[in-house]
Amino acid sequence: MELNQVIAKDLLSIRAVFFRPEEPFTWASGIKSPVYCDNRLTLSAPDVRTDVESGLCEIIRTYYPDAEVLMGTSTAGIAHAAITAHMMGLPMGYVRSGAKDHGRKNQIEGRLLPGQKVVVVEDLISTGGSVLEVVEVLREAGAQVLGVASIFTYGMKKGLERLAGANVVNHSLTDFDCIAAVARDEGYIAPEDVDKLLRFRDNPSDESWMRTGEQA
Repeated sequence: MELNQVIAKDLLSIRAVFFRPEEPFTWASGIKSPVYCDNRLTLSAPDVRTDVESGLCEIIRTYYPDAEVLMGTSTAGIAHAAITAHMMGLPMGYVRSGAKDHGRKNQIEGRLLPGQKVVVVEDLISTGGSVLEVVEVLREAGAQVLGVASIFTYGMKKGLERLAGANVVNHSLTDFDCIAAVARDEGYIAPEDVDKLLRFRDNPSDESWMRTGEQA
């Protein structure tokens, strides 16, 4: 079984990714979504956690062999960056969402030297905004950002375009299309739901996917 399918099965088994097309979730932005994703749950499931961290190690060794430092996104990426860095014998740190207002007022925690080659560790990517903010902070600090290693990506057009526009490469353990297919095959969702999910992925702001039988 391919790694993306293994991780998809893992995330579904612990409901880190949970589909509910018949009763959509509402995101903070107001968008109605047929999927809920909380990869923090992987930290509470040792077997799944091992698959995830081993997979992140594989991504980094394969696509970013020159990595010198791993930097987690705050807060969901911190634990994954720490565990993966420990497994690889690499230093790590993390980037806050904003600079502290006390002490040394750091936004980057951990030692980072100008010119060091960094891989950002993220739990999930949707529109790409959060991870690109982290990349910008690291670049401003003089780091050479090789790319991003993430657990899950929606593969949304907006996110892909924003990453490409910022010249940022991302490699994910699994993606929305793979998880939707595995969810169908494992009986988590009905076969006819896959089309709804992919229509949502293609245009999250268009709610026509919720109306059964209507073409987008």
